Amino acid sequence: MSLRRAPRVLSPAAVNQSALDRLLARHAVSGVFVAAHVARIRAARGRRQPPVIGVVDSSGELVGACWAGTNVVPVVLDQTGTDLVADVLARGGPRFASFFGPADPVLGLWERLRDTWPEPFDVRPVQPLLVMDRDPAPELFTGPARDVRWAQDEDFPRVLPAAAAMFTEEVGYSPFTTGAEGYRQRVRSLVRDRRTAVLTDEHGTVIFKADIGSLHGSVCQIQGVWVDPEYRGRGLAVPCMAATVALARQYVPTVSLYVNSFNAPALATYRRVGFRRHGDFATVLL
Repeated sequence: MSLRRAPRVLSPAAVNQSALDRLLARHAVSGVFVAAHVARIRAARGRRQPPVIGVVDSSGELVGACWAGTNVVPVVLDQTGTDLVADVLARGGPRFASFFGPADPVLGLWERLRDTWPEPFDVRPVQPLLVMDRDPAPELFTGPARDVRWAQDEDFPRVLPAAAAMFTEEVGYSPFTTGAEGYRQRVRSLVRDRRTAVLTDEHGTVIFKADIGSLHGSVCQIQGVWVDPEYRGRGLAVPCMAATVALARQYVPTVSLYVNSFNAPALATYRRVGFRRHGDFATVLL
């Protein structure tokens, strides 16, 4: 008679890469951040393993995974998997910048760790994950939508302050407070890779921007959506987002993003463009 083992956690070195690929493929929308980072590390062909903690069930099948790099990003974890991964994270201490991803495992992990870790900067328990796999309606491509384009290298000096303004508004502090050079390089790389959509005014100032933050397989995730405060209320958001979706779909068929549940104007914009709800994310900022 064979003995079945209890579910157990695997170190990153012990995670079967083919099994991880299959798991990521089953969660292509919610797991695109992790999938993109796994692919990037593999492409570097170094000795480093993707920092993905795995969970296998009693039969040895990989049923859970959680990225544990600078941020903690679960792909999928049930209650048992959440407990197992929380034990691993607790042994390493509070060295992460944030938790984000599918709401249930993010909030479950944080609930198990919060009593022994510092108070978070912010907790956002409900962030609708939205998805769109078709082009926006043609009538949305009017006015400013015709001028939304990929930023070029020469746009970087104007994209950087717009990106920093968005970051500061979103998280409550400047990205230049810590890791300024890393932030500049991140913005520069998005521009260089044609992953930052912009609308500029007659002086070249960026008045709308949005980034393809993660891209893997058939899915991308939009982040960093921002309209200059002086231009808000002028009907730019819907046509500019529609144009951004069309640009993003030049790369992949499925476009996703997540948004704070309290941001009613953004939710209304995304619904008007044609996004539908796919699930819920949550974020814990440390």
